[in-house]
Amino acid sequence: MTETTGPNPGDILELDVTNVAHGGVFVARHEGRVVFVPDAIPGERVRARLTDVGRKSFWRGDTLEVLNASAHRRPHIWRQADVDVPPESRPGGADFGHIELSHQRALKLEVLTDSLRRFGGVEMPVAMEPAGVREPDTDDGTGWRTRVSLHVDDSGRVGPFAARSHTVVPVEDYPLATAAVQRSALRRAGGRPGRIDLVQPADGRVRVLHRPDSAKSSPPESREVVIERVGEREFRVDAGGFWQVHRLAAETLDAAVRTAVRSIAPEGPDPDAWHLDLYGGVGLFAAALADLGGSRVTSVESDGRATEHAGENLAEWLAARTLTARVDRFISALAADASALERERLSRGVVVLDPPRSGAGGDVVRGLVGLAPAAVVYVACDPVALARDVATFREGGYELRSLLAYDLFPNSHHVEAIATLTR
Repeated sequence: MTETTGPNPGDILELDVTNVAHGGVFVARHEGRVVFVPDAIPGERVRARLTDVGRKSFWRGDTLEVLNASAHRRPHIWRQADVDVPPESRPGGADFGHIELSHQRALKLEVLTDSLRRFGGVEMPVAMEPAGVREPDTDDGTGWRTRVSLHVDDSGRVGPFAARSHTVVPVEDYPLATAAVQRSALRRAGGRPGRIDLVQPADGRVRVLHRPDSAKSSPPESREVVIERVGEREFRVDAGGFWQVHRLAAETLDAAVRTAVRSIAPEGPDPDAWHLDLYGGVGLFAAALADLGGSRVTSVESDGRATEHAGENLAEWLAARTLTARVDRFISALAADASALERERLSRGVVVLDPPRSGAGGDVVRGLVGLAPAAVVYVACDPVALARDVATFREGGYELRSLLAYDLFPNSHHVEAIATLTR
């Protein structure tokens, strides 16, 4: 008797791609089994090589060839990431670069609305806007990255990692980067194994931060204080600290948060209420709250250097405070120790929440629900994490009042969203 075996990594399949999935991959099926593949578009038929068949619920593969192309396919904006390049040599970071820009946005909205429906229990139409308040984003979604990380391998090669790997691939250009960052990136050569961060703040000069694997601490140059600008306002931030990557993102999100706050408080936040800016960084959204009238605001951030800068950035508002703390511990302590007056002020306040990609999480959301602020403006960079947190807010009696998406990462699968929730 001949024993049959299932597919193995390396096997080639022809697949019909039907949907987009969270994480920059697309859904196909083989004999009823889900197969996730990158570098495709729903409606296409592709040849794919299996890379992972170890799970019962799904397999993974790499697209090798497009047999029937979508009308939305275009030459990849990063030539070396196109489908005719071997998968192991395609640089990562531009996983939607083969898709016409307006269709990229339609696919991102599909992921966002599907996540809300499946994980948040909410059906809501969502619009998407490009970055840009005073100036528009580029027509092809290139030239926006003011921060780029390169890698140096053991043989001294410098470049990005190949998609979904830690293999360094030398490249000929960096189309998502600003012109100055791209020029600096292409000059990098050799060095100790590790990472090289390129940072272009508002003054236009690119800083080069070397982070070798052998180093035990951040390089001194990462603590250089640079200035970023949002409208007429300046923000102090470390060169190696967190700031939005897209050159227009900070101003776009500042305007979006202000619009969200005005939608729930047309005359501005209650000046006597207690407002919170959680995961506050260097105080971008705390400044927006204070500028609108909610000057009794506390910005909470776990990074001490960022908190130090936030204190300087918020210095003009005497009632503003900055606190270095983990948000979950801050909320837990507040729930245990807040006075009756503090709780009453919190109940009239606005909370701006800008968590990491993993989301705020159940403990933080349930803690906030217990404190019962009047409204929450949630700045989200992951649709599934947002949807799960929205579900927890809804369980606690909050309603998702509005949701707007922003394409702050063109030619990638990432999407930013601003959710407004009220009691």
